Amino acid sequence: MWVYPPELTPSEGERLTEVVKDWTIAHGLAVRPPPTVIPNEADPSGILATAAPVTLFPSPFPDVCFNQAVAVQKTYNELYASISQNEDFLAQIVKDIGDSDEFIGELWKIHLRVKEEGYVQHKSLGLFRSDYMVHQDANGSVPQVKQVEFNTIASSFGGLSTQTSLLHDAARLASGIRQAFIEYGPSFTAHEKCALFLVQGGERNVFDQRHLEYELQKSQDPVIPVFRLPFSEILQHTSIADGAGRQLLYKPPQLPAHTFEVAVIYMRSGYGPSDYPDQSAWEARYHLERSAAIKCPTVLTQVAGTKKVQQVLATPETPSNPPILSRFLPGNSTGISELSSTFTNIYPLDETEAGLKARKIALDPELCKSYVLKPQREGGGNNVYRTAIPEFLKSVPEAHWTSYILMELITPPPVRNVILRNGKLEQGGVICELGIYGTCIWDQQAKTVLHNEQAGYLLRTKGDKSEEGGVAAGFGCMDSVAL
Repeated sequence: MWVYPPELTPSEGERLTEVVKDWTIAHGLAVRPPPTVIPNEADPSGILATAAPVTLFPSPFPDVCFNQAVAVQKTYNELYASISQNEDFLAQIVKDIGDSDEFIGELWKIHLRVKEEGYVQHKSLGLFRSDYMVHQDANGSVPQVKQVEFNTIASSFGGLSTQTSLLHDAARLASGIRQAFIEYGPSFTAHEKCALFLVQGGERNVFDQRHLEYELQKSQDPVIPVFRLPFSEILQHTSIADGAGRQLLYKPPQLPAHTFEVAVIYMRSGYGPSDYPDQSAWEARYHLERSAAIKCPTVLTQVAGTKKVQQVLATPETPSNPPILSRFLPGNSTGISELSSTFTNIYPLDETEAGLKARKIALDPELCKSYVLKPQREGGGNNVYRTAIPEFLKSVPEAHWTSYILMELITPPPVRNVILRNGKLEQGGVICELGIYGTCIWDQQAKTVLHNEQAGYLLRTKGDKSEEGGVAAGFGCMDSVAL
């Protein structure tokens, strides 16, 4: 009987390890090494790179599920573009989360400040990623993909996944930024236009971002200068032009005599509280938001990506709860049906009937074993799983519970693979998470979609004993699909 993936002898494993380590570095499938591998004092200048964790073999993935996820991405793009245009809906979301989530509250304050002054840029860019796992009932029914989350900011690994599988092309993600650069129009200040990547200091996942930069720099019509700027240095190196247009100007520290007009801001930072250590960081975000640059994402789009929005969208229709999707996708019954099929059971932890039911589940030592508790955060490492939920909730003031959602765990079919991480092989059961990328540009004022594409896929895999799955956070690895 043929077994997949094949069992490796020690010599085969040693040989494959050497081949994969060399190939990953040669092809840019790399990250900066974590401090647990190379202490910071051993590499103070940050010159070292190491192979990104990868599987040795493509993981089996049901083609019916892969096709289901790909087919629905453009509808998801349209849905979240529509949600970001609906201020009343998002205001209610922020209110429902409550005062307990200070981070979301501060984001919303920025929107209100810019709204009072008046927005000068109505076009928005979304580089989205919708994440799924395969769900299969115990009775062996046809598997379906169920959505884990929808990412509206810093949707990473579009560059590295290019190197993991030929089915994905980083050029398609970069084309979304390129199209936004074109949509911005001509320079209003006589300065050359540029695209600005906002990044975190000491970024380990730098090579993933570089692949997108390199794709943009290949563009000849138009030529797109690309710069990287740490989030902490926004106010130091950018300014707002005089006049009503509020164009964002950037003076690269390496070219102090040169000024660029920023057409597009692509944020690979700013998605969590750690990026806002003081009030000046919030002022920097406000500074960007009020500018004429096309943002990826705007504050409204980032708020649209909260787990609370996902929970509201997944709430079943009842006589007292009218269908929410038709509010954002009027007349698209086929798309609504396809979206609904990817939803899993998600509950609020408020004082509604559904919320009180969810609280009982979350506090029950047996019932909680089938659930995960999620805050309104991105980046991995934030969730609370199974039997840890009751004690965690008891440690949090009850008034803060409304900022969490309770999601029923997805049950994937068993899969085996071999993971190469930090030079060592790990063989055994794995769980795969499929991400489908999408690019979308829309006009908030005209409420029209200007560009909408599905832009490839990412497969992240982790050991089946691991709860979290983020690659950059150190839990998962890069993979590709064997349909």
